Amino acid sequence: MPLSEQEQRLLDEMERHLLHNDADIVSAPSGDRTLSYRNLVYGAVLLLVGIGALVAAVALGDQLGAVGSIIVGVIGFAAMLAGVILAVTPSRRTGTSSTPRQGTPTKAPQPSSSSFMDRMNDRWDRRQDGR
Repeated sequence: MPLSEQEQRLLDEMERHLLHNDADIVSAPSGDRTLSYRNLVYGAVLLLVGIGALVAAVALGDQLGAVGSIIVGVIGFAAMLAGVILAVTPSRRTGTSSTPRQGTPTKAPQPSSSSFMDRMNDRWDRRQDGR
């Protein structure tokens, strides 16, 4: 059964709202893959080391010579690239880390879009009852 124009507009509005306000939920890693804070920290440190190597290659260009400066610069760039890749690569959760700790609530927090969806459901119910 095709949607009426009003229903189609409502559906388009809901999609726009979800894409605009809940983009982090849509793009978040799903399943058992999450970003690791350890990887973020190691990646940031590796990125800073790479930036330091690039600065050192430029600052010490005369002492290192042309070839030495290029080698240090390439190593610095590779370190920066590896740091970014390490920081943004999701890691797999192990079975032990997914168990809840003592003292923490096991109830999942309500999603931020629940009020919007509740309102949409209420509007849908009112429209269906009015027909």
